Amino acid sequence: MSTVLVTGGSGFIAGHCILQLLDAGHEVRTTVRNLAREPEVRAALKAGGAEPGARLSFFAADLTSDKGWTEAAKGCDYALHVASPFPPGVPKDENELIVPARDGALRLLRAARDAGVKRVVLTSSFAAIGYGHGVRKKPFDETDWTDLDGDDITPYTKSKTIAERAAWDFIAREGNGLELAVVNPVGVLGPVLGPDYSTSIQIVKGLMDGAMPGSPKLGFGLVDVRDVADLHLRAMTDPAANGERFLAISGDFVWMRDVARLLKERMGKAAGKVPTRQLPNWLVFIAALRMPEVKLLLPELGKEKHATGEKAMRVLGWSPRSWEQSAVDTAESLARLDG
Repeated sequence: MSTVLVTGGSGFIAGHCILQLLDAGHEVRTTVRNLAREPEVRAALKAGGAEPGARLSFFAADLTSDKGWTEAAKGCDYALHVASPFPPGVPKDENELIVPARDGALRLLRAARDAGVKRVVLTSSFAAIGYGHGVRKKPFDETDWTDLDGDDITPYTKSKTIAERAAWDFIAREGNGLELAVVNPVGVLGPVLGPDYSTSIQIVKGLMDGAMPGSPKLGFGLVDVRDVADLHLRAMTDPAANGERFLAISGDFVWMRDVARLLKERMGKAAGKVPTRQLPNWLVFIAALRMPEVKLLLPELGKEKHATGEKAMRVLGWSPRSWEQSAVDTAESLARLDG
């Protein structure tokens, strides 16, 4: 079996990647900004059913520093670069996101190239594909790139777009044989392993907690974290994945109100606080004044963006579960975590 480096081991997607790599028999290394987080990460993996023991090792490395990356990559066959800053709100300076996202990707790629790693799988985002285009009915696919001159660009979408473009440019100019594949997930749901989970999970948590009196007119593509991890592993070893991007989406566009109605229907008493009425946009703008995670979503109010995961299914044999199953599993895992 191979030795695989997974960056950002305390993160939601990275945790599920580690679980599946261990289950497949690989040796796994992971980076964290502070080694004091190792017990927490191991506890989360144990909650996910893993007993990694010595097959999992930890290295201290930060996206904003050169220190630690050479040691982490040495002796690895593959690397999954999952670590990337995702803000709880809109930062005052966009470079707080852009610089670590771009420079962190380049640090990992240089270390991987110099260590003789065969292939890096970069976790990008739909944020690098489907923004800045205005209204369109045609589904987005891997040939699309976010237009940074568009009117709905946030620091986060800019950071993911710039980081992914920088990665492809690095491979073209100085990759020296290093292979690259990219996974572009939409909103990621699925079972949480601990308190450190994605901003997308906050949507379900907010509904379950009754944090808002209704559903904003927000929509998104959804995909399960277990399927995102599975796509990373497929992209890591399949020869057909080299040099390719893969959109990770289950089904198509979903309105937040549909998620609320599903939870109300399937979660019984646990969904007692879930609101199913539609909130007017003006009320959402008021809520954003005290909820930074809501402010992040304001540019998307009322917008409908379709996308397709057909390429990943056709090229890599990927088969994601339904968004409905993912949403229910998310809610159930949050209930267990809170209980």
